[in-house]
Amino acid sequence: MSELREAWRELLARRRALATSLAPYDEMLERWAAWTPPRRSLGWSAQRCRESWTRGVPLTVEAPPPLDADNLENLLGGAMEDVAAVAPARGPALQRLAGAWDAGAIGPGALLPRREGIGDGAVEAASGLDAEAVAFLAYATLRPVLQAWLSPARPHFAEVDWGRGVCPFCGGPPGFVDVIEGGHRRLACHFCGGAWGFAKLRCPLCGVEGTKDMVRLQAEGEDAGYVVSGCRACGAYLKELDRRERWNGGPPLLEDWASPHLDVVARREGLRKPLPALLDLTQAG
Repeated sequence: MSELREAWRELLARRRALATSLAPYDEMLERWAAWTPPRRSLGWSAQRCRESWTRGVPLTVEAPPPLDADNLENLLGGAMEDVAAVAPARGPALQRLAGAWDAGAIGPGALLPRREGIGDGAVEAASGLDAEAVAFLAYATLRPVLQAWLSPARPHFAEVDWGRGVCPFCGGPPGFVDVIEGGHRRLACHFCGGAWGFAKLRCPLCGVEGTKDMVRLQAEGEDAGYVVSGCRACGAYLKELDRRERWNGGPPLLEDWASPHLDVVARREGLRKPLPALLDLTQAG
């Protein structure tokens, strides 16, 4: 995770005007870099991984990572403090979550992506937190865990035709879109760092096809190359970066965090984000 931390510093150097407002992300990246992953990681062969993908099943559905609550406590606790700092009104709900975690009523498995969405609903039920806050806490806690667990499987995905709107590795929803050579669309996962190709004229969040419901808000000037790509059918959006134009762009997760002004534009259009960044929580809930 130290690579993300270094990439963040480089990105902030290009976004000096936003550096102060983006400071809350610094501590999260430090926590991720300081976290020590278990020695164990997914040992599936390429054939076993591809069997799962052929059936449309993300790897962690049948090979979940070992999750130890004590090992993840600092990650979750730090993320909860981050949320409390930007959205104090969520403080009581966060305290209830902390109590449920300490009592063993909630474990890290409750934060994993599932077919139905983020987590199993236990966090919301125990704490009263809104879905946006839970989604952020989930990937803020699990990103280093899932990235380390799934790292050996990354090369096996070459030439796989996935075609689904969820991550083939962990099942998480997409958090960002890269446009690469040939104008092809590549979705990025904030939960594990995975990436996969996807059709240009299909919403990855609800599956509707065609241009009728598509919303594209093109940035200009210093933000040329960035697009808010939304869908009126489901009311959701992702930010998009044309890597052919912005060849020096940072990792997708960091590009998402470092463009909060584009989220403001999207919200004005009545669009919502499936995976909120920390600063999005100052508006949601």
